[in-house]
Amino acid sequence: MAFPKNSFILLFVLICSLSLNAWAKVDMTMEESVEVYLGDSAGIPCQYVFSEQPRAFMIQWFVRNPSSSSRERIYYGDNAQQIVDDGTDFTGRITVSNIGDKEGVLLTIQDVQLTDEREFFCQVNGMAAGNGEGKTHLRVFDPPMAPVIEGVHAGISVTNELPSRIASCEARNGFPRPNITWYRGISPLTPTHGQINVVILVTRESSGFYTVQSELQYKVAKEDKDVLFSCEVSYYVPGAVRTAESKGINITVHYPTTVVELWKESPQGLVKEGDTVEIRCQGDGNPPPPFTFNRQQEQETALEASDDTLVLREVTRGDSGVYQCRSLDLDTYEEVMGDVQLIVHYLDPALVVPKDSEIMFKGESLTATCNALSSLETFTVWFKNGLQVGTGHMLFLQDATYDTAGEYVCEVTVPSLPGLHTSGSVHIIVQGAPQMKDADREVEMEEGAGKWMNLSCEAHAHPLPTISWTVTGSQSWREVLTSATEHSTISLVSIKVTSDITAFCNATNEMGTEAKTFSISAIPMVTATAPYSPAEGNGVIIVVVIICVLLLAVLGSVLYFLHKKGKIPCGRSGKQEITKENPNKDGIVVEMKTDTKAEEAVLLKGVNGDKNGPNDQ
Repeated sequence: MAFPKNSFILLFVLICSLSLNAWAKVDMTMEESVEVYLGDSAGIPCQYVFSEQPRAFMIQWFVRNPSSSSRERIYYGDNAQQIVDDGTDFTGRITVSNIGDKEGVLLTIQDVQLTDEREFFCQVNGMAAGNGEGKTHLRVFDPPMAPVIEGVHAGISVTNELPSRIASCEARNGFPRPNITWYRGISPLTPTHGQINVVILVTRESSGFYTVQSELQYKVAKEDKDVLFSCEVSYYVPGAVRTAESKGINITVHYPTTVVELWKESPQGLVKEGDTVEIRCQGDGNPPPPFTFNRQQEQETALEASDDTLVLREVTRGDSGVYQCRSLDLDTYEEVMGDVQLIVHYLDPALVVPKDSEIMFKGESLTATCNALSSLETFTVWFKNGLQVGTGHMLFLQDATYDTAGEYVCEVTVPSLPGLHTSGSVHIIVQGAPQMKDADREVEMEEGAGKWMNLSCEAHAHPLPTISWTVTGSQSWREVLTSATEHSTISLVSIKVTSDITAFCNATNEMGTEAKTFSISAIPMVTATAPYSPAEGNGVIIVVVIICVLLLAVLGSVLYFLHKKGKIPCGRSGKQEITKENPNKDGIVVEMKTDTKAEEAVLLKGVNGDKNGPNDQ
């Protein structure tokens, strides 16, 4: 390294001063270390105090070579000049300045690099006033990247004797070297013999950064199946320590089955004959072991099943019993078993007594029963023609009539299991003599003479009766309809009413006879005439009077005209007659009479066939 020419002179003077003034000294003050982020600027202060005020002094900065213990000067300054040495790692990146009002200088390093982490020496020489030296360690920091964790994808068995690798964690490009800590949940893991091992691999990159890889080896237990494992990286920064945590991962833990549970999956509730039943089996092991199904009473016979489900189709009461599920752990070869009780409920067909049909005599009583064997409590209802007539398994029929006859249906249900129901029936036949409505009284009727009238007669009986008719008072009648139902016979006759009639309806069977009488009164036919009306009579009289007045007026006019012409002699005494021959027998004769009091005129009208001659009128 080249030194200025005056440097030798100063050095010589310094040596002489030291030898002459060995008692003079300089108090140096420097920080032990200065911390800075990579790429930032670092300031290293150097303070000094002379015991005697020097006439002149010089300051030099040195740095320790990282590859050896030697030192390298990077700066020189005195009262006359300040020089940054060429050819060093700090050339062009450092400056030296005074520290405010204090005696000292500040070394500033721009764009701090990882290789700048060294010891920096500040040397002060005050000639006869003394000399001194101090040092500061520059520390450079750069945080690593966020940690990356990766778990083992395969399952890990709890039966492994040694700890198994479960995850790895990596923190890249940090300075100084970061540290990795493992966590189980929120609890940190520390290496434990036979339980926890941590393998660490540290790589120094060509760039100077550190990459740390950590592998966790852990002896898993069944309780770890739901636990999250994570790693945390801790690293230094200026004046502090910081941490960054990875995401949590879950590992697949394989453990043997210790408990097997068996239950009925479907149907929900009670099971009846004809249902399809699904029975499922589940163990607490992982992975699930293979299962085999069997009945308790047939343990050596395996039932066909699909994985963990046993399907029983259209079950009967014979399928009731205890079903078992067995699992064989392939790691421990231990067998674990679970069981479930299956009850298949049933309802047998209804049994009705009397069976099919029963004949009763009128007035008799009968008790019918309906029973159906069931595994559950039943409820029975009796119906006839769709209407409820009783409840309970017994039906009481008392004082039988023909209305009692018919089909009785009993329906048996299971209230606790609506899907179970059955029914049965009995046909009741009531036997007796014919019975007709209103047979105890005579039926009276009326109808116009000459008309036809229909009469009907219905008789109830068993055996079915036959109906015959007897009619008196009419020769014209005929039976137009005869029909029979299960319990009755109906007959219809048509009769022509010519006079009062009596008809007898007779119903007969093996048990007796019943008769019914119809009495028909004939109403005579009458010709109707128009009744006389006083208003019409008064009108006729008025018209006749008006006509007569008009005729008299005309006749008076004619007589007056003839009198004026002298054709008719008039006198107060005597009588004048005017007779006009009428060749016909029909005609009008006018007779005039006079007397002393008055004159009268009479109009007489002849009728055809009148025997009086003209002289007699």
